[in-house]
Parts: sequence; C-alpha cells; structure tokens
Amino acid sequence: MFTLLGISLGAAATLWVHPAAAALPALGLGFLWSFFRDPRRRIPEGEGLLVSPADGTVVEISEVEETDFLKTPCHKIGIFLSMFDVHINRAPCGGLVRATKYRPGRFLDARDPDCSSANESNAILLEDVVVRQIAGTVARRIVCEARPDDRLERGQKFGMIKFGSRTEIYIPRHKVKELSVRLRDKVKGGETVIARVR
Repeated sequence: MFTLLGISLGAAATLWVHPAAAALPALGLGFLWSFFRDPRRRIPEGEGLLVSPADGTVVEISEVEETDFLKTPCHKIGIFLSMFDVHINRAPCGGLVRATKYRPGRFLDARDPDCSSANESNAILLEDVVVRQIAGTVARRIVCEARPDDRLERGQKFGMIKFGSRTEIYIPRHKVKELSVRLRDKVKGGETVIARVR
C-alpha cells in the first residue's frame, strides 16, 4: 500500500512539472493496481467440490507422495500465476486449518518443476488437503493469514504471493472421485471446480 501511495505521489509531482514525465509512474501505478486487484468471485455450492486455490494456468497434474503432512499418495495440481494474474490465494474447501509449514529456499522460475521442492514456500493443511504457496523468480514475498485452528470457508481468501509465482494443491488419491481440470486449463481462484471428492 505504501508503494502505491509513493508512486501516486510521484506521478502527481511529475505531472505538475511536465505532463509527459508522468507517463512512467502512471504506468507503474496502473500495473500495481492491476496486480493487487481483488475481483468478486462466485463460489460454487455443493457437496464434495474443491475449487482452485489460485488464478492462473494448470501446468502440472501428477501423482506424488505428499511428505509434509499427509504422508500418502496424492493428486498434485500445480498452477502457474503470471504477473498478470490475480495473486490472491483462496481456500479450496471449507474446514479447519490443522497446520502450516514455512520453508526457506531458492527462487527458481515458478514454471520449473524443481521449484516445488527447491523454492521458498508455505504449506497449509486444510482438513485433509494441502495447499502450497511457492515463490518464483520475481515473487519474493509470500503472505499467509491462515493460522492453525482457523476455520475457513470454501473460496475464502487466506493470502497471496506477490508477483509471478506458483500454487499447488495436494488431494489424497483415495478421496478423489474426479479431477475436473486438464493441463493448460485457465482457472480462477475460488470459482473454478478442480476436483470432486468423497
């Protein structure tokens, strides 16, 4: 917010000196306002629906062993957030935050499969689903407001990753009835149904 205020004041000051000089700060301000936008979402209703935890493009669908919390085979869905996507993270389901785990690390490109294990990240165990926020090359700050014993509703905002990044969701394989997304699908956080579970 202070960054936005500073750029706004800079744009106003340069506009006073010379109108053309205000173009660059104005463009920067427009980009930041766009990045921090928070559009309303239509949260789907119904039993057993998991919604996307982030806006972006599905870049990975695989079966892995989730090792932080679940210790069980899971369907992993990786979502890449470009600098032009909404960067707010949302709860894929309603329930209790059972644990969180921050891990320092590197800042590989968020499209690199190795970033999942190597990059700075924050994982949240929400009931029996894990959401992992992963920093990217440009993203250097993960924000997570969810704390253990918090209760979240499906689609509720809980944090964001500032600038291009990646969000992953791990769903226990035995719980999944159907995956509702494919590679390269565009998804909207809190709105796109990504799986149906038992």
